[in-house]
Amino acid sequence: MSVRAYRDIHRRKSRQIHVGPVAVGGDAPITVQTMTNTVTADAKATIDQIRRVEEAGADIVRVSCPDEESTAAMKTICRAAHIPIVADIHFHYKRAIEAAEAGAACLRINPGNIGSAARVRDVIKAAKDHGCSMRIGVNAGSLEKDLLERYGEPCPEAMVESALDHARILDDNDFREYKISVKASDPFLAVAAYQALAEATDAPLHLGITEAGGMISGTVKSSIGMGMLLWSGIGDTIRVSLSADPVEEVRVGFDILKSLNLRHRGVNIVSCPSCARQGFDVIETVRLLEDRLKHITTPMSLSIIGCVVNGPGEARETDLGFTGGGAGKGHGQVYLNGVPSYRLDNKDLVEHVVELCEKKAAEIEAERDKVPAVAAN
Repeated sequence: MSVRAYRDIHRRKSRQIHVGPVAVGGDAPITVQTMTNTVTADAKATIDQIRRVEEAGADIVRVSCPDEESTAAMKTICRAAHIPIVADIHFHYKRAIEAAEAGAACLRINPGNIGSAARVRDVIKAAKDHGCSMRIGVNAGSLEKDLLERYGEPCPEAMVESALDHARILDDNDFREYKISVKASDPFLAVAAYQALAEATDAPLHLGITEAGGMISGTVKSSIGMGMLLWSGIGDTIRVSLSADPVEEVRVGFDILKSLNLRHRGVNIVSCPSCARQGFDVIETVRLLEDRLKHITTPMSLSIIGCVVNGPGEARETDLGFTGGGAGKGHGQVYLNGVPSYRLDNKDLVEHVVELCEKKAAEIEAERDKVPAVAAN
């Protein structure tokens, strides 16, 4: 079997919707989302945070709208944002209407929780009038009382039933521009719920392991849960929920997609854990490079390996590489496009690799720019 064959992931077929100009589902790339944690009524602070997640590559950002002051600020926030805004609404249908009028591209709302059928129709009308899609967001921690009484505890069956009940309300009102999530803090519960939901609907699915935890534990938990789903072809948009800076959520989201060969952004660093054979300080070098290469968005691969045991093999498979010459030697081998090219003094390593990556990015972008011109001729 070829390497490419066992890497292939066949995505579940879902219908496509739009969050503003961003396509979700169908054959669209899997999008990466995050959520602001500023006070929404403080428009400047919220816009500043949105700007940072935009720079990190976020495709979509969610903003909580718990009160009138928040939806009043949304007009300024939506106007300033360069990526679509999802307004996070719970229970109060007027906040959803206000957010749609303010320019939100999507409403995160469970229609069954906002009251009468007339209120639901009012929200759907506002969404249609202002070009909003919706996300039905089921959470194991806030399931409806009747479902908990019937099932006894949060379980996949209860979560899927809740999601489909909410979806039916939108379908009955001739509204199909929605995606669905069934999140839980327990990865096993979330995975089982998403697997069942994927069989029951063609709606695009928003993946997440909710309340996953801090930077390390939350990353691990999210990678296990969402990784299982994405590997099996389930998932059209993702959010990594961390008790951390939203920028880190975006970076982890892209790293998950990169690891599964589903989407590439920036420099993918392949590096060894280091040992006594290392010819340079691998750990510190990788730390510095991760920070110095954040500005590069062009997809490429870079191997940083401490010695010649695995270094040449890894370098053959990456765009750029550096392999240490061994403890005490003070220099290593630079690889360009998998080919050993020249030796480099270890003390020049970080600066030189940054320059190589910037040059490689410029070359890749120049080649990419040529494609439309060729097609036009």
